[in-house]
Amino acid sequence: MENRKDQKPDIQKEAVWILKSLLCAYVVTGILLLLLALFAYKLNLEEKQVTIAVMTIYLLSTFVGGFMIGKWNRVRKFWWGMLVGAGYFMLLLIVSLGIYHSLKNGGGNVVTVMFLCLGGGLLGGMLA
Repeated sequence: MENRKDQKPDIQKEAVWILKSLLCAYVVTGILLLLLALFAYKLNLEEKQVTIAVMTIYLLSTFVGGFMIGKWNRVRKFWWGMLVGAGYFMLLLIVSLGIYHSLKNGGGNVVTVMFLCLGGGLLGGMLA
C-alpha cells in the first residue's frame, strides 16, 4: 500500500472530488427544498419555521458534501469538508446576489449561513 504523504497532490483529481461533493450537496438541497415546499404548502408553515428549515437544509447538505469528500480523501478530512462548505456557501452567495442584486436582510443572515455551511462541511469531513 502506498504512503499518501509521499505522493504529490493531484490537483485535477482533488478538483473532481470537490465538484462531486458539491454536486451531491446540491442534489440533497434540491430534494429537501422540494419536500419543504410540499410541507409549507400542506401545513401552512410560518415564515420563521421555513427559515429555520432552510438553514437546517443548508447544514445537512454541507454535512453530506463534507462526508462524501472525507470518504474519498482520507487525509485532512475536516479541511476538505470545510472547503466543500465554503464552495457551497460561495455558490449560494453568487446565486443570491444574481437574483436579488444585494444582500437580503442586511447581511447578518449571510454570516449565519456562512458558519452553518462551513461547520456542516467540517463536521461531515470529520465524521467520514
